[in-house]
Amino acid sequence: MTSAARTSDVLTLLASQESERLTVGDIIAVLRDRAFALLVVLLGLPNCLPMPPPIPLVCGLLLLLIAVQIVAGMSSPWLPRRVLGQSVARETVAKAVTRAVPLLRRLERWSKPRMSVFETAIGMRGMGVLILALALALIVAPPFFGQIPLGLAVSLIGLGLVERDGLVVVVGLAIGGLGVGISIGFVYTLFASVMSALSWLSQAIPGLAS
Repeated sequence: MTSAARTSDVLTLLASQESERLTVGDIIAVLRDRAFALLVVLLGLPNCLPMPPPIPLVCGLLLLLIAVQIVAGMSSPWLPRRVLGQSVARETVAKAVTRAVPLLRRLERWSKPRMSVFETAIGMRGMGVLILALALALIVAPPFFGQIPLGLAVSLIGLGLVERDGLVVVVGLAIGGLGVGISIGFVYTLFASVMSALSWLSQAIPGLAS
């Protein structure tokens, strides 16, 4: 796989691996020199579909770790050995890639290098901060459907970084803003519900408040 290969080609190669399960280490080995940006894409893709817990949580935590390293200015991703040994069914990866590749190829025909502010060291660190915010939102996203805008946003941002297309990054950030708003609303509603339940219990059970 050459450095000129498009994102869709790299992901197709990843999905075509022969083993039944892919470890995180296997995935990084395929991604090679573009590991940071393509890891962002890969962690976003599963969340573009309705996914049960704990998949959004796991993706969010890994994305958080990647974002911190981007902010720190690291040249290549570092993951704990235990994380590198974790595996996912190749069928799951292939399903996400199969759904994503047609869209990616349409985007790649339209995408081109522009708005190069994101290519600078400061620009990339700023992107790391924004990806970190999306990762936190993904961790607390409503289950099954609430993570879909965040998954789309993360995937577009990663794709924009790979293709050096700042416009795609901006579109991803706009969608990400919607996803963050949904997550904040979910957390607020959950917190308000818990506080309401505690208030009701304190009134229903004498002496509980004391």
